[in-house]
Parts: sequence; structure tokens; C-alpha cells
Amino acid sequence: METVLNFGEILEAADKLPLVEQETLVDILHRRMIARRRAELAKDVEEAEREFQEGRCHPATPEELIAEILS
Repeated sequence: METVLNFGEILEAADKLPLVEQETLVDILHRRMIARRRAELAKDVEEAEREFQEGRCHPATPEELIAEILS
């Protein structure tokens, strides 16, 4: 069975780590966040390309986009 900690418990546990391990933890979390964002962006790009190929969207100039947003 997996133990799930809440945010406060995780912070308390991190506070008990030596400083060098806290720095390593921050670095690991930062790299994981970057990887997750990269994966989400790749997924969004794939979805946009699929929508374009299916004809559900069309290329637009920045001016057209602004006009659509403001309308």
C-alpha cells in the first residue's frame, strides 16, 4: 500500500534533510517540472498538428488572432 503525504508533511520532512540534500531535492524537483512541462508542450503541439491536418483550424496572422480575441 502506498503512503501519501500531504504538502505540509513533505515540507517538514524536507526541513529535516541536511542542506546539501535539500539542494539536491530542489534540483531534482526542478528537473522533473521541466520534463513535465516539456511533455505537456509536446502533447499540445501534437494535438494542434492533428487538428490542423483534420481541418479543424487554420493558419492565422498575429493581426487576425488579435482581431478574433478582441471581437
